[in-house]
Amino acid sequence: MRIYQREKYLKRIRGFYHDDGMIKVITGVRRCGKSCLMQSIADELAESGVPKDCIIYIDLDSRSNRKVKTADDLEKLIDASTLAGVEGTKYLFIDEIQNVEEFELLINGYRTDGGWSIFITGSNSYLLSGQLVTKLTGRYLEFEVFPLDFAEYIDMKRFLGKPVNDVLVGEFAEYLALGGFPKALEYEGEDEKRAYIKSVIQEIFEKDVKRSNKIKNVSVFDAVQTYLINNFGAPTSLKNLLAHFNDVEKIPIKRETLNRYIQILVDAKILYRCSRFDLKSRRSLTREEKYYLADPGFYFAMNTDARINYGPALENVLYLYLASRGYELSVGRIGKLECDFIARRRNAYAYIQVSMSIVDRGVEEREYRPFGYIRDGYPRYLFTLDPLLQERDGVKHLNMASFMKDGGDLLE
Repeated sequence: MRIYQREKYLKRIRGFYHDDGMIKVITGVRRCGKSCLMQSIADELAESGVPKDCIIYIDLDSRSNRKVKTADDLEKLIDASTLAGVEGTKYLFIDEIQNVEEFELLINGYRTDGGWSIFITGSNSYLLSGQLVTKLTGRYLEFEVFPLDFAEYIDMKRFLGKPVNDVLVGEFAEYLALGGFPKALEYEGEDEKRAYIKSVIQEIFEKDVKRSNKIKNVSVFDAVQTYLINNFGAPTSLKNLLAHFNDVEKIPIKRETLNRYIQILVDAKILYRCSRFDLKSRRSLTREEKYYLADPGFYFAMNTDARINYGPALENVLYLYLASRGYELSVGRIGKLECDFIARRRNAYAYIQVSMSIVDRGVEEREYRPFGYIRDGYPRYLFTLDPLLQERDGVKHLNMASFMKDGGDLLE
């Protein structure tokens, strides 16, 4: 079976293919393409000349491995899959490793033995738990995978033989609504795509959330999840959320419970937390934050109204695009003004404003205003969907669809 190659992730991992001292952990929301990425790595190793007998690939979600539940079971399966007398480094791939209890010590044992280059994927509620952190600290590298970005979305449509809209803004509008789950591209109609994405959310809840967290009141959890998905990109605080649920929706919930439910959604990578950063005090403001969706399709699947709210939708896809390229992102606060994003990679920064259009003069002034209060010399960007771009006050005005299609970067 041909697999779509996600080059931007492969390029990041290739330098560690033969490293037997670090476990390579591939994370990301369910159905974002982690398994296919790991299979791509195994295929590349085989194509490079690594003997087939040195590549051990185990899918713990497959029917044949359904009884592998303990570390002893997994050890027997690995040993049975490894031919005696094979020389050289062996490459061990284990998909959905969270199906095995206390896998950490076993996997670390193979790492300690040497001669094993190990790659694992699995549910994030497990892989990012305290067990992995405490038992394997300093012995693993995490590579986070996101659903398809816009360039990958177009490229994979062509890979699948699907038609691509010649009008870029039309293709981009479809991406904003349908999102980037690879499997969703295989379906033709919007109803089928919506049903598939809903099934992904349900799968995350059943396999990740319920299995690893004792949720006493499922209806309240669903209310919190639905509210945050429907209000992605909006300024949020625990105080305001508590007031909304207790006073408006009349759903009694305690602060500790609400905070725990939000963290569960973040751990499962349904949501990404974007904290505020005060440019004057140079401090993070942990009580003021926004939440973005792991994929815009989540909103589309949860709502019958298919109209796009371009403000938060554009912010969301830009957040995911930059995060997938290794940027750390925060919302900038400058006095009473807000800068949509401060993007940091290594020790360099970029300041970003996002708007559907600045054709209206009042909107233009509003979007440029925060830039005037920034005193350092780091680059500043204004992203819109306007076809005609301008240069003003040293700010780079870019068309977001074109920028993403071309694989653009902020700090090259």
